Amino acid sequence: MSPRRRTPRRPADGVPIRLYGLRRGTTGLLTAVSALFAAFVLAPLVWLAINATKTQANVYGTAGFWFARPFRLWQNLAALGHDVSGAGIYLEWLGNTLLYAVVSAVGSTVLSAMAGYGFSRYRFRGAGTLFRLVMSTLLVPITALSLPLFLVYAKVGLVNSVWGMILPSMVSPVGIYLMRTYIDASVPRDLIEAARIDGAGELRIFLRIAVPLTVPGLVTVLLLTLVAVWNNYFLPLVIFSRSSLYPLTVGLSTLSQAAETGTQADLVPVLITGGLVTVLPLIALFLLLERYFRGGVLQGSTTG
Repeated sequence: MSPRRRTPRRPADGVPIRLYGLRRGTTGLLTAVSALFAAFVLAPLVWLAINATKTQANVYGTAGFWFARPFRLWQNLAALGHDVSGAGIYLEWLGNTLLYAVVSAVGSTVLSAMAGYGFSRYRFRGAGTLFRLVMSTLLVPITALSLPLFLVYAKVGLVNSVWGMILPSMVSPVGIYLMRTYIDASVPRDLIEAARIDGAGELRIFLRIAVPLTVPGLVTVLLLTLVAVWNNYFLPLVIFSRSSLYPLTVGLSTLSQAAETGTQADLVPVLITGGLVTVLPLIALFLLLERYFRGGVLQGSTTG
């Protein structure tokens, strides 16, 4: 009697278990591609970290990816607290950027959560049309809105105003879409109905039930908005004419222009150091909140 052949085990969905793995060659290839991509992404950051320690002569006269003497990192960092270019102070721009980004991100997260909850859990006439109208604003580039926005700001006195930067940044169609999608997947309707039967008000249901269940989605919207405002260049360039109100993007641009003219000594290392300091808070924030951000993105990608 011939021995009984073993059939490959199959999970409940009928897909052979071997198909869940990858061949050794494929794994090695993917690892190599990932390593190359990581090197491509990290190379500019490494270059900034190394050249922030140099003098201007060494920036141009030594290898870009190796250190040189004298070690000038502390002097370059100290220069960020002075108006070395005649266009403003880096630390002042950093404070402005933190203010714009944090207030805008928190406001956008709150508004997106409330709007997403409303679109997800309430049924009212015109809800679908209104949601599609909100999503259609994604097709309009921000550059097309900057001039009309400036004309409106000129009428209401918001030019050279902090609120002129914050208010438009608090409206995020992407945030509304993500929160609606996340609430659809994470907040059971039965749980909300049970809370209503128990006599809970709508605001209490939102704050005590919906918000705790959507923390990854909230963090995702917070990070996306914060990065968008942190990197925003065109809007502050249009509405601000005083250097004391500049964010880092516009401030570093003016510092770069001063460095290119050659009228100021040793501005290039200061510019490089400023660029390094600019990206460090975003890296630290992402590493701190990465697990929430990843959960929010994955949840939004598997539901619609």
